[in-house]
Amino acid sequence: MPAVALTKYNLIYHQRAAPIKHNRSIRICASILGIGCIAAGANKAMVTTAASSSSNGGAYTTIKERVRFEKEIKKSKFIAIAGPIPDEQSAQSFLSQVRDQRATHNCWAYKVGDQYRSNDDGEPSGTAGKPIHSAIESSGIDRVMVVVIRHFGGIKLGTGGLVRAYGGVASECLRNAPTCLVKSKVLISFLAFIPTGMSKLSCLVT
Repeated sequence: MPAVALTKYNLIYHQRAAPIKHNRSIRICASILGIGCIAAGANKAMVTTAASSSSNGGAYTTIKERVRFEKEIKKSKFIAIAGPIPDEQSAQSFLSQVRDQRATHNCWAYKVGDQYRSNDDGEPSGTAGKPIHSAIESSGIDRVMVVVIRHFGGIKLGTGGLVRAYGGVASECLRNAPTCLVKSKVLISFLAFIPTGMSKLSCLVT
């Protein structure tokens, strides 16, 4: 049988001088990380090859745990809280856990893959949620939500001041967060039949 080509692999079969004995089984499970175990039959060897591939474009960086950063700007207290979220459904749960009902504003943004949302929570449009989201994008972190809580101190910051305040505390919060690399995998199985004369299989990652 000629070489079998799979994604990420070249499978090459080598001819053995003596045929494989009957009732002997060989199984081969190969993945991107290496070769697992092997099986076969008397006249034909059925090879199951498992290749793992990454979803959502492969690995992504997220934060390991919830982090908090506080800063006072012109008597207003800004509290940024960031946390990992596995999906969009988890964002509402995270928000309900960290929001402060006594605060003047609870502004937020999150990013999950290509999906994102933000909210100004009463601040002038585009002055809170958007800069928080920009901070997330700039950090390179995915599957994360940042909520910035503001306790108004009596001094208005103006449009530019709000953008700098919300974006700045969000950026600082993410900068201080411990991160980790996550790899998502989907198992894909392939079946092939090998004549008994083919006794050895080599798996080369390309």
